[in-house]
Amino acid sequence: MIDEKPAIARVPREKAPKPTPRPDRSFYSSGKAFGRFGIRSFAPQLMEAAHSHGHIEFNWLTHGSMDYLFDGGPATMGAGRLVAFWAGIPHQTIALSPETAEGRQLNIYLPMDAFLEMPQLGRLTETLMGGGVIQLNPDCIGLETLERWHQDYRSGNALRTDIVRSEIGTMFRRAAITGWDTLLPAWVEKTGPRTRTGSPVRYVVRMVRHIVENISDPLSAEDIAKVVGLHPNYATNLFTKVMHISVQKFVTRMRLIRARSLLFDGSLSIANVAFQAGFVSQTQFYEHFRKAYGMTPSQMRKDTIEG
Repeated sequence: MIDEKPAIARVPREKAPKPTPRPDRSFYSSGKAFGRFGIRSFAPQLMEAAHSHGHIEFNWLTHGSMDYLFDGGPATMGAGRLVAFWAGIPHQTIALSPETAEGRQLNIYLPMDAFLEMPQLGRLTETLMGGGVIQLNPDCIGLETLERWHQDYRSGNALRTDIVRSEIGTMFRRAAITGWDTLLPAWVEKTGPRTRTGSPVRYVVRMVRHIVENISDPLSAEDIAKVVGLHPNYATNLFTKVMHISVQKFVTRMRLIRARSLLFDGSLSIANVAFQAGFVSQTQFYEHFRKAYGMTPSQMRKDTIEG
């Protein structure tokens, strides 16, 4: 007699959770002055046309090399080093070496205004905003860290993403101290065949620098135009054309970012936060802050302390 063992019901295997979908293509919408923060990993590819967007962009290749054009200026990017540039300069990938097909490309998109708010970067800020393309030293960052950042971003966890952005700031501060290799020098102050296309950007870089360095002071269009020696209407039109945002809205955006960082210092009153960020009144400050962040400054401070 053969004993029949009862059939064991098979429990379906649980599938690993999929990463939170991210709208990759909306990172760098050309109509936005400030793109969203994002990280992508993808197969290297050629670009049909040049584009520009509101980020400081980082590229990392695991294999091979690729050739870029930055507003007509050529630069070659190799594997195993992180390359950074201001994506507001029209750029295009025009050639890939055969070895690139064996690996991946990892891109980081840091919103340009968030970069401008980072302290203690000195010449690095001027180099990138001036159209320079730089390659960070190997001791600044490695592939293992970049892959961890990508995982943190794909998790959809806001706190993990905030940590990534903080670590990017630390990486930049290290680069500002240890230096970098230049793939394409900053050209906005130079003369030569690229001057005609570079001139509007040259003026705008100087205006941006003046705004960021004097954000707590009154900033009229006339004062900003005077920095570059242009008529106010012409200067503001140039600014809007290059930055895809008006001077007035850019100033407000930078003041809000400054105020948000000051809020995390609990020793400052809300009135002092508004004053140090350059707002002329608390009423104006509250209006812009609520519109931008969906809550009052007091609520954001409370959520940060208790969260």
